[in-house]
Amino acid sequence: MKYIYHLLILSLFFIQCKKSESRSDDGVKVNDSISNSKNLNVSIMIDLSDRIDPEKYPNPSMEYYQRDLEYIKAIKTAFIGHVKSKKVIQLDDQMQIFFNPEPSDPQINDLTKELKVSFDKNTSKGNINIVDERYASLPAKIYHSAIQDKKYVGSDIWGFFKNKVEDYCVKDKHRNILFILTDGYMFHKDSKFSEENKTSYLTPELVRSLQLKTSDFKAKIEDKSYGFIKANDDLGNLEIIVIGINPEKGNPFEGDVIKTYWENWFKEMNITKYQVKDADLPSNLEPVIKQFILNK
Repeated sequence: MKYIYHLLILSLFFIQCKKSESRSDDGVKVNDSISNSKNLNVSIMIDLSDRIDPEKYPNPSMEYYQRDLEYIKAIKTAFIGHVKSKKVIQLDDQMQIFFNPEPSDPQINDLTKELKVSFDKNTSKGNINIVDERYASLPAKIYHSAIQDKKYVGSDIWGFFKNKVEDYCVKDKHRNILFILTDGYMFHKDSKFSEENKTSYLTPELVRSLQLKTSDFKAKIEDKSYGFIKANDDLGNLEIIVIGINPEKGNPFEGDVIKTYWENWFKEMNITKYQVKDADLPSNLEPVIKQFILNK
């Protein structure tokens, strides 16, 4: 009788474990206790390098900084939709914007503080309107200030993942979602080094030097172990969506190389739920952003 009882307990245990697993878009197992948390911790990291310069990288259909602003608007809209769907007593959600390094302009840093918003059981839902207003105007001021200043210092994304991402973007008992708005290239003078065939950076010049310009680029990357140096050991409780991949023209496989670098990097850091998207028109990416945040 005891044997049957223990067998029953074990069966229930394995069934529960099975239920707690789902799969991300690339088929990797994801822990549902994290993925299905009702509390959101949404972070937006903005690459304020010269990629946003409308003179250096013009786009007649829609400038890249304007696309960023619409992406941020879509993130904000989905986040507010999530907050509105909860009872006040259930609220424990936050959203913030980061840069790395921080801009030298103190005005930008002040604006960033205003864009760090949170809701808890003591927060009036009337504050939702304030958040809506802030995210409708303040991000544009940040981009305009950076463009007018023209002191583009690059974006130290690698350093952010090594030194800050866990402290800034990961919160217990929350779905931690990080949006990275970047063209996909990674470079900063303070985080530029290599270990064998891996690097902390990715530039068009590096892609050319590695001869990753033919359809067998994936085989070359795997054979030579090209890629980003791992910046963190275990970020399994962080979900990431990179938006804005904008490969340099001339190599038909450049965009695929960029995505492969990022995807392999995430896998090495045990990130199981991620997406890497091109700098598409915001109208096309808005449903993707909404679905990612609302987990539908």
